[in-house]
This record gives sequence, structure tokens and C-alpha cells, in this order.
Amino acid sequence: MVTTMDRYEADWTVVERGWQAHVLGEAPNRFRTAAEAVRAIRERDPEITDQYMPSFVVVDEEGRPVGPILDGDAVVFFNFRGDRAIEISRAFEEEDFQAFDRKCRPDVLYAGIMEYDGDLKIPKKYLVNPPAIDRTLGEYLAANDVTQFALSETQKFGHVTYFWNGNRSGYIDETRELYLEIPSDKVPFDQRPWMKAAEIADETIRLLETGAYRCGRINFANGDMVGHTGNLEAAVVAVEAVDKSLKRILTIVEQTRGIALVTADHGNSDEMFTLKGGERIVKTSHTLNPVPLIVYDPGYSGEYNLRMDMEAAGLSNIAATVCRLLGFEPPEDYDEALIE
Repeated sequence: MVTTMDRYEADWTVVERGWQAHVLGEAPNRFRTAAEAVRAIRERDPEITDQYMPSFVVVDEEGRPVGPILDGDAVVFFNFRGDRAIEISRAFEEEDFQAFDRKCRPDVLYAGIMEYDGDLKIPKKYLVNPPAIDRTLGEYLAANDVTQFALSETQKFGHVTYFWNGNRSGYIDETRELYLEIPSDKVPFDQRPWMKAAEIADETIRLLETGAYRCGRINFANGDMVGHTGNLEAAVVAVEAVDKSLKRILTIVEQTRGIALVTADHGNSDEMFTLKGGERIVKTSHTLNPVPLIVYDPGYSGEYNLRMDMEAAGLSNIAATVCRLLGFEPPEDYDEALIE
């Protein structure tokens, strides 16, 4: 959260700190070994988690960094997902890079495990061809003249645009789509666990009231980002903030005679600690609990039935479900709809 791995240009200083450590060999924390670094940092701040471990540099007996990236090196960025790989890839590859002062740019062979952005061709070299993701729900709806909006704060904006569109960075059809990003706060998430839930609700309500959009997608970042901090009290506030905002949105959905689907891609705030030997162990990783799908249809009068017999149903079934709710027959190769 604080070194190298920024995404969606939320905070370039995160990438700059990584560049300073990886390339320039500069960091506030300097140690002889990585193990010594982790022990010392945790002794200094017993509450710190891996998510917020500050940058450090391993040095030799004379205090010189032992592993800076230099001319002639090969650098492989081994992320599979592209969201947190794109900015550091740009720092290594772009000639006219302006996001921060690199001070120097070593002549290296830089490659990603995959091509992280197929539209912008980032990075130029990669080891494995990315999967071809086409015929996405957004494409299908745009082709059928369905107006859509995508909305979130910076931390999840790419999830409702870039990822949603099959790792494509731009619009599918600007005449039928509107993408809105609300800038995220540049502070640790547990310091402002409400994040931008209220602002997302404000914009969603405004867009729905215009009547200009048949379909919208939004993402509340709170449960994920605050859940990752391991701070239980902050996670409670985060979930309460989403509850309040969701209630406001469902009210306008009812007033506009719409339907809302409420789900998540994974859990986080639902399991904030585990027990080991009677001791609480903070849990900051994604959970494996089933994710619910709630269909909110206040005007329902028997037009369809939920399919309760689909034991293996999951997130991939939602695309066909959306098609059906909008009155379209889903493509044959989509996973089955959850309604009939």
C-alpha cells in the first residue's frame, strides 16, 4: 500500500518510493538483511502489517546498497494482474515520463509476466500472452444500444472500467457510456474508513434521476481496502458507511422502478481475524466465504423466478442474468442466467 504498487494513478508517490529503493538504492530504512529489516520495523511498530511495511534497502558493511537496478540488468515484474503493474512499468519504459523525477533511468531489459494493458501496449515485452477477453457484458449492451455508466472512487475505478471491459483501458462506445471517477483520499484506509461511499451514492442517485441510463455499475471500495488493513474497528465503520450509502441508492432504485443487483467479487471485512491457540491473529487476506447475490426488485410481480437449483452458480452467471433482466437473450456461450 505504500511502496511501488499504486494503481489507477491514485498516488504516484507510492511508485516513486519504490523507484527510489529499487533503482536508486535510497530508503529511510537501511539494514544488512531483509529479515533484520522486518524484525526491526515490527519491533518499532508492533501494530504494523505486511500491507503497510515501509520501503527499506539492504546494504553491505560499508552502507552501500547491495542490489540496485543498474544498466544491463534484466527486470521481470511477476504480477499476473495488471492494475498494480502498469505504473511501475511506465516508469521503466517511458522516454518522456513525467509522473515524478526518476533522477536516472537504467538501461535494462524490462518485461512483465503478461501484457498488462492491451490498448496501451504496457509493457512492451512480456513472457506470456494475456488471455483474449472479448464479448464482455459491456460490449454486448453497447451493441444493443443500452446506455451505461460506470462509477467508483480511484481505488476501484479500474475495476468497473479496465477489468470490466476485459483489460481494456478506454471506452467501448463513448456515445453510450459514461465513466466517472471520484478521487480517493491519499491516506491509510483505516484512517478514513468511510472512504468515498457517500460521494459514490450521491453521483449514482444523480445519474439515475436523469433517466438517461438503462444500466449502471458501481463499486464501493470500503469492504476490501479497509478489510486489508486488519483494523476491525475501522472495518465496522467501513461496512456501516456502505450500508448507509446502499440504502440511499436502493431508495432511488425503487422510485425509478429499477432493479439492483448487490454482490462482491470476494470477501475481506467478513473475517478480520483467525484464532490460533486462543490468540487472535489479524487476517488481511481475501476470505474464501461464499459471496451472496441479492436481487432487489421492489416492483416484482412474478415476471421471472430465481433459479435455486444451480449448485455451482457464481459470479460468471451474473452477466446473463443482467441481460435477462434488461429484456435481452444472453449470448449462447455466456454461463446460464440465475433467473428463468
